[in-house]
Amino acid sequence: MVNREKKSLSDVSYSVLDLSPIKKGSTARESFKNTVDLAQHVEKWGYKRYWMAEHHNMPGIASSATSLLIGHVAAHTSAIRVGSGGIMLPNHAPLVIAEQFGTLESLFPGRIDLGVGRAPGTDQLTAYALRRDRSDGQDFPEQLAELRAYFDPENASDMRVKAIPGQGLQVPLWLLGSSGYSAQLAGLLGLPFSFASHFSPENTLPALALYRNSFQPSDLLDKPYAIVCVNVIAADDDHEAEKLSTSLQQHHLGIIRNQRGHLQPPVENIDEICSDYEKAILAQRLSTSIIGSPETVKAKLEKFANQTNADEIMVNGQIFDHEARLHSFEIVANLFRN
Repeated sequence: MVNREKKSLSDVSYSVLDLSPIKKGSTARESFKNTVDLAQHVEKWGYKRYWMAEHHNMPGIASSATSLLIGHVAAHTSAIRVGSGGIMLPNHAPLVIAEQFGTLESLFPGRIDLGVGRAPGTDQLTAYALRRDRSDGQDFPEQLAELRAYFDPENASDMRVKAIPGQGLQVPLWLLGSSGYSAQLAGLLGLPFSFASHFSPENTLPALALYRNSFQPSDLLDKPYAIVCVNVIAADDDHEAEKLSTSLQQHHLGIIRNQRGHLQPPVENIDEICSDYEKAILAQRLSTSIIGSPETVKAKLEKFANQTNADEIMVNGQIFDHEARLHSFEIVANLFRN
């Protein structure tokens, strides 16, 4: 076993994942306003990057046109890195993504991240509507190689089809995953890796170990770099945080029941609206979620940082009330800074 020095939160970068949630009784328009407001606040609070995720046919998530929303957020902020967590590459022609992110990098130089994954980000029927006769992600390595080739300046003279804008631009590319597949691929290619512990907690440590063990140094990285995304809901006391977390629990309860809807307001007692079986599934799916007062969250974040040896922790905060959501991200920022 390798002994390593214990991490404190000040040793770890911290970032945001935003699904631009559409709340019950609200609209996507309001969600986008809240997304911009959150991005502007977390930029002031020292967060490193602000990522948004591609999902489709989900009434409670407004970030389906991810590239457009990245541009909107980047235009209303000044320094924070903005990117995708992620673009689901099999849904798109790699050329289109290269052009979109080449455009974003040209508009906001040095601030754009391109995180890609191979899942559909939706149900199978919607995946068919997106992809038609495209593969189910089995050709992801080939798609990834094609995408990287469009950005590679050394390929300029050899490629008859060019990404304009895009070619020769230094857009950082990340692989995203919730299992070992992308972890190993990221390691073999020497790419940075981001793991979705916020919905796949049981695979977190095995995937990170696989990434680090398979890592081959590249022109981009000489050693592994891992972001780990985790649900964090912080409030002034444990009771309030637990109540706020029931919106997140209801979100996952809808997935379990195949009844996806808008983000729901918190309830006093989640046990009253779900069965023992559903509670057991929720406990498993949200086992790494960090919920509580500043003191509770600090202790759990430090433990999580040391268990995962994360280089960066990305915070997902599905909270119904926007002011409470801002307060949660401010609490977390203060813990990392102090």
